[in-house]
Amino acid sequence: MDRILIGMAALLFATGSPAEPADALQNWFNDPFFPITAALPDCPLPAGPFTDEADRRVQAHRRLEKGTTCWLAKECDRPNAYAYDADIASAIQAAVRERNPFPDTTLWVTVQGRVVYVEGCSRDEADAARIETFVRALPHVQQATAILRTDARSRPPYKTRPATLSR
Repeated sequence: MDRILIGMAALLFATGSPAEPADALQNWFNDPFFPITAALPDCPLPAGPFTDEADRRVQAHRRLEKGTTCWLAKECDRPNAYAYDADIASAIQAAVRERNPFPDTTLWVTVQGRVVYVEGCSRDEADAARIETFVRALPHVQQATAILRTDARSRPPYKTRPATLSR
């Protein structure tokens, strides 16, 4: 009987609890994800860094390789490209608070390994280029990509978060 209970406990531990399915979306790597503007209503929330367990496993190897390659190639003064992300996130938040450069937008930021993704809504198609230029000018940013919905009637050009996850 004890072996059966131990086996059942091990199986439950390995597969996750019923309240938290294995395919639940999570920010597995604790990537910075935050809003920077909120002027346009009804802008769909981006998926951000939230993924399922299967994608976490796929990303883990790539992230490990990217993180250490940066250091080995002497492109980083920190031992991992992801070690910059919190500082980049803080710099973006401070710069937006200080300058308010995109007042007629609703935008969220994801920072992953010195790469910044800005997703959301704008009424001006030219904002994407301005946002990318603004973010690239900040310290430690290697790349910036802005993906914006500019027509409120269209589907967003970025992956959105399922309604089951709250903001």
